[in-house]
Amino acid sequence: MDDMNDFDDLDEYSPLDYYSDDNTDSKYHPAPSETNFTVLKEADICRCMEHEITELSAVLSISRLEASLLLRHYDWNASKVHDAWFVDESGVRKKVGLLLEKPEEKQISSDDLTCGICFESYSQDFIKSVTCGHPFCSECWGLYIHTKINDGPACLALRCPVPACSAAVGDDVINELAFEEDRKRYYRYLARSYVERNKRRKWCPAPGCDYAIDFVGCDGDFDVTCLCSHSFCFNCCEERHRPVRCDTVGKWNLKNSSDSQNETWKKAYTKPCPKCLRPIEKNAGCMRISCTAPCYHMFCWICLKDWSVHGYGGSCNRYVGNPQPEETSQLRQELLKYQHYYDRWAANEKSRQIALTDLGKVRSNHLKEISKLYGQPETQLEFLTEAWQQIVECRRVLKWTYAYGYNLAEDAEATVKLFEYLQGQAESSLERLHDCAERELKMFIDPDELSDSFDDFRVKLIHLTGVTKNYFKNLVTALENGLSDVASSSKQQKTSICIRLEDPGDETCDRMTAPEDRSSYLYTAITRTSADPNKTKAPKNTTGASLKITTQTMRRTDENLTPQGEWFCEFCTCVNRGSAETCEACNRGAWTCQHCTYANSRTATTCQLCDETP
Repeated sequence: MDDMNDFDDLDEYSPLDYYSDDNTDSKYHPAPSETNFTVLKEADICRCMEHEITELSAVLSISRLEASLLLRHYDWNASKVHDAWFVDESGVRKKVGLLLEKPEEKQISSDDLTCGICFESYSQDFIKSVTCGHPFCSECWGLYIHTKINDGPACLALRCPVPACSAAVGDDVINELAFEEDRKRYYRYLARSYVERNKRRKWCPAPGCDYAIDFVGCDGDFDVTCLCSHSFCFNCCEERHRPVRCDTVGKWNLKNSSDSQNETWKKAYTKPCPKCLRPIEKNAGCMRISCTAPCYHMFCWICLKDWSVHGYGGSCNRYVGNPQPEETSQLRQELLKYQHYYDRWAANEKSRQIALTDLGKVRSNHLKEISKLYGQPETQLEFLTEAWQQIVECRRVLKWTYAYGYNLAEDAEATVKLFEYLQGQAESSLERLHDCAERELKMFIDPDELSDSFDDFRVKLIHLTGVTKNYFKNLVTALENGLSDVASSSKQQKTSICIRLEDPGDETCDRMTAPEDRSSYLYTAITRTSADPNKTKAPKNTTGASLKITTQTMRRTDENLTPQGEWFCEFCTCVNRGSAETCEACNRGAWTCQHCTYANSRTATTCQLCDETP
């Protein structure tokens, strides 16, 4: 009688044998080195399992079959196996079904061997058993394994067919006695268990994708991209939504579900029949409403009174307070708010999809066409691809900021203002970039005659791409920090105020009409410590001589003024006319508030957003 769980002799098995040749690429498929995840194919997953099995087998000095059974029992966590094994080896063996000694076999003739399932007599060549020694024929083994595999992943903890026996059935039994289709399903379940029982690994959620992600994790960035090109958040398996948190996305998706919105709409724009309570939408001018069959109840739409009592002489014209319940009014306001954010969320998603199509056209056609027309190598036209990639990514971020804005607490007025300012600045910059890439590019793709302004277009598009990238970087950073600049401004132990140093004896200083006058003014950071309650806030017109000053040259100094009196924007480095109040390229102001980061015009004496002293 053959014993198929002799762990010392039958140790050469491998799930790799049951994967097709096209899946057995010997290399892993990592994402670029700067990412924090690795993409695994089926064969890669199998090799990872084999590696862990081999390691555990060497450490515990056990067979690889035993190591495999131990790992799957402890959810592929080698540390758990080590802890349990070295504390109580015999207890672990009993729990997993790894029997140390076989029961003594009775010396019987081959004609006396009886299958424990079908009770037919077979020669020893047709009888198989595991370490417990219970004999079963090959056919019954195959049917038993087939039934267990049909039951699902529980087949990975297969035990001896005898109900009272706990002996484990190893992979060698599956390899020898299971049907071919059952073997493939068994190893598919094994690969699934390796991925799904470890929090560090997940399957790609894209339909039809068989790849898995092995996630290392870093700084809360859960964005991953599979080899199938599907990008998603590893934490919640939704589409990428950085900088918005997973719980916010969950609430937003729940809000977007049809059932949720149907209920909200019904509460806001329908009224229940006073008799049967079915929701009714008014679709005619008359206020007499008749419910449908089988109710047929008639009532007044305004006051919901029975029409037989109300009649045409009812007193609905008299003011008796709000005729609608307060809850209904609030629901309508909530629905209008949701519609505002949803429309913009959906519009940016649609724009992102169109931008993805345009990016594909640029890569496949436009680069070649422009290179041929203007005699420039495609490597010098990469700025077009970078611009469209930036547009696609910014549309994604902007889309999810509307989900973030919907969930902001309305009573946090300062936080809402800061969010809307940052979002508005980023969106405005994105629209300028998108418009330039979409409209102005067309004149260079199929022109009637070659244009001399292509180089100007290149400079403008590169500039807008960089400016937009900076805006969205600031927006993402602010949202990931929970807009903490506003929340913590009242608790800061140190605050900075920016004042203009003036010469008190020169009355013409304030006019700043000539470039040489403008260059004589310095913005200086003055630090005041709130720890001393006796110190008072400096007045706005205080000269530099009367304050403790830490010199920190700001916007309009000799360093950022040209000889012609033009000034450099600190945000996008664009050169502006001396008379410009805000940057002509990025539309931002000349100095940044230290409290809320709002960009103010150079003539502002207080922040236009938070009203703090500069």
